[in-house]
Amino acid sequence: MRCLKVSAACINQTPLDWEGNYARLRAAILDAQQSGIQLLCLPELAITGYGCEDMFLAPDTCEHAEEILYSLLSVAPDMVILVGLPWRHHNTIFNTAALIHQGQVLGLYAKQNLAGDGVHYEPRWFSPWKAGEVAEVTVCGQQTFLGDVLFDLGGVTIGVEICEDAWVADRPGARIAKFGPEIILNPSASHFAFEKQKVRERFVVEGSRAFGVTYVYANLLGNESGRIVFDGGAMIANFGELLATEKRFSYKDHTLIDAIVDIELNQSKQAASASRQAALEPADGLIEVEMQWDWLNAAPSPPKERKLWCKEEEFSRAVALALFDYMRKSYSNGFTLSLSGGADSSAVACLVKLMRDFSLAELGVEGVQKKLAHMDLSNDPQNWMTDLLACVYQASENSGEATEHSAESLAKSIGADYQRWSISTLVDTYTNMVSEGIGRKMSWETDDIPLQNIQARVRAPGIWMLTNIRNSLLLSTSNRSEAAVGYATMDGDTCGGISPIAGIDKAFLRHWLTWLELSAMEGIEKIEALSAVNALQPTAELRPEEYTQTDESDLMPYTVLDAIEKAAIRDRRSPKDCFVVLTADCSEYDRELLKSWVIKFFKLWSRNQWKRERYAPCFHLDDENLDPKTWCRFPILSGGFKQDLEALEKL
Repeated sequence: MRCLKVSAACINQTPLDWEGNYARLRAAILDAQQSGIQLLCLPELAITGYGCEDMFLAPDTCEHAEEILYSLLSVAPDMVILVGLPWRHHNTIFNTAALIHQGQVLGLYAKQNLAGDGVHYEPRWFSPWKAGEVAEVTVCGQQTFLGDVLFDLGGVTIGVEICEDAWVADRPGARIAKFGPEIILNPSASHFAFEKQKVRERFVVEGSRAFGVTYVYANLLGNESGRIVFDGGAMIANFGELLATEKRFSYKDHTLIDAIVDIELNQSKQAASASRQAALEPADGLIEVEMQWDWLNAAPSPPKERKLWCKEEEFSRAVALALFDYMRKSYSNGFTLSLSGGADSSAVACLVKLMRDFSLAELGVEGVQKKLAHMDLSNDPQNWMTDLLACVYQASENSGEATEHSAESLAKSIGADYQRWSISTLVDTYTNMVSEGIGRKMSWETDDIPLQNIQARVRAPGIWMLTNIRNSLLLSTSNRSEAAVGYATMDGDTCGGISPIAGIDKAFLRHWLTWLELSAMEGIEKIEALSAVNALQPTAELRPEEYTQTDESDLMPYTVLDAIEKAAIRDRRSPKDCFVVLTADCSEYDRELLKSWVIKFFKLWSRNQWKRERYAPCFHLDDENLDPKTWCRFPILSGGFKQDLEALEKL
C-alpha cells in the first residue's frame, strides 16, 4: 500500500488581524505536524480573513498576506500545505490558494467561480480566473505559476476547487478529473445556514465518487467579522465514502480532522473506471515537483458515521457561538438586556446562557478564561452568568405580574444579574411635558401610538447607562417577523449593538423556547424556568390592561405573517400571488380576512424599510434574512405596491 495521511483544518480568524491570524495558522500547522499529517488543507482566505470587505482593494492587504505566506514557508517544511489568500496580478485581485512545501511556493490556484449572492459580494473585490489559463508570477521572491493549475507531487496529482467552484453545475473538479488526480483540495469560507451541512456533504462525497479522488474540504470557523457565522464542518471523503468529519460550531481557535488514504488503491480504481479518458495530454497548468512521499505502512481510514443536528440545535449552537466571538472580538465585558419576560428577550437571555454552557463544555474553565482574558471571570463558572449578563425588568403601569414573574424567574434560574426598575415616573414626565406643549391632554383614544412608543423608548437611556457602566454590549430583542412589518419601536426595543434573533421568525422562536424547556442537548441541561415564559401570549404590554393587547391582535397570526413573508420576500411573489398561496396554505381562515392581512403586510413592509436599515447587525441564519446590508435590499422610498393592492382589494 502507498498511504498518505491527509488533513483539513477549520480556523477562527479575524479580518486584518495579521499577527493573530498568523499565530492561529501556525498553531494549526504545528498541531498537524505533531499528528503526522503529510498534506494539510487550510480554509479560503485564511491569511487575511474572509470578511475584509473593501479592504481587499487596499494594496497593503495583499502585501501583508504575502508577508504572512512567506512566514508560513518555514513552519513545517516537510508538510504539503494549501492556504488561501488574495493575490494582485496586473492590478486585478484574485481569490487564490497557495500550495507550499519545503520553503517553496509551488503555485497559486485562482478561484474561477465567485460567490455574489446574498451575504457574498466577491465580484466587488475579486475577478474570476478563466479556466485553462496560467500566468507566471513572483511570489515570496520565487518564480511560480498562478491560475488554473494542477500539481504533480512525486507521482500524486492534486487539484483544487475553492468553495463556490464546487457549488456550480460546471465545477472545475469535472475538468480536473480528466487528468487522473488522486486528491482534490477545497479550501472554503462557507457560511452557516440551516441544514446547509447536508448540501456540503453531498458535493464532497459525490465529488469524491464522481471524480474518483480523495476530496478534502476545509472551512472557516466562528463569527469572523460580525454578521456571518462559519460553522466549520471539515470533511474528507474517498471514492464516495465519508472518511472523516468534525463536530461543528467549535469554540477552539482551530480544529483538525485527518484520514489515511490509499493512493495506490485509488489509482487502481481509476484505471478500472470505464469512464476515464485514455491518453490525455498533460494539463497546461500542471506543476511537477520532484519529491518523495514517506508512504505510510497503515490501513486506510474506514468510512465514518455522522450525526446531523436538528434545526433547533443548529440555531442554539450557531447563535451562541456567534455571541461568544462577537463579545470577545469587540472586547465587551459581557452583555446587558432589557428583559421583558416575553418570548424575544427570554430567547436572547437563554442564548447567552447556552454560550456559557457550550464554551465551558468544550474549553473547560481555563480555556474559557484564556479566550475571555479581557474579562475578570471568577474561577467558579457557576458565577460567570452574573458577569456575562445583566438583565433589567423595566415596569410601566401597563406591565403585568405574569411577565414580571417570568422575567425574574428566568434571570435567577440562569444565574444572570437581575434588577427591577420602574419607568412610570419617566413616562408621566414625558407625557405631561408633551401634553403641555400641544395644549391638550394626551389620551389612548387620540394618541395610541405615541403613548405606546414612549414606554418603549424611555426604557432605552437607563439600559444604555448600565451598559456603559459595565462596559458591556447591549442586546437588541426584535425578531424577523417584527422587522418585516416594522412592529418595533425605534430607539426602544431596537436599541443595541447586536440583534441576535433578528434573523429568525417569531413562530420558530416560540417553538424553540418550548423545545429548550423540554429538551436537553449533549452535556447541556434543559431550561425548565421557561415554563412561565411559554405560558404567556406574546404582547407588547404597552396599552392599559382593559385593551387586552396581544401581538397577533395588533398584526395577524404569526404563522400567517411568516407565510406571507416567505411568499412576498423570499419568493418575490406579487400581492395577488401571495393571496393565492395563502388561501391554499391557510385555508382555515376566511378569504376576506386573508386578503386584508396580505394588504396589511405589503403596506407595512413598504412603509418600514427605514427601520430595517437602522436595525443593529444580526446573524445570518438562512435564505429568509431581511438584513438590507447583506441579503434583502429594498428601496426606503417606493410606490408601496399601490396598484397591486388596489387590484387585490377588488378580487
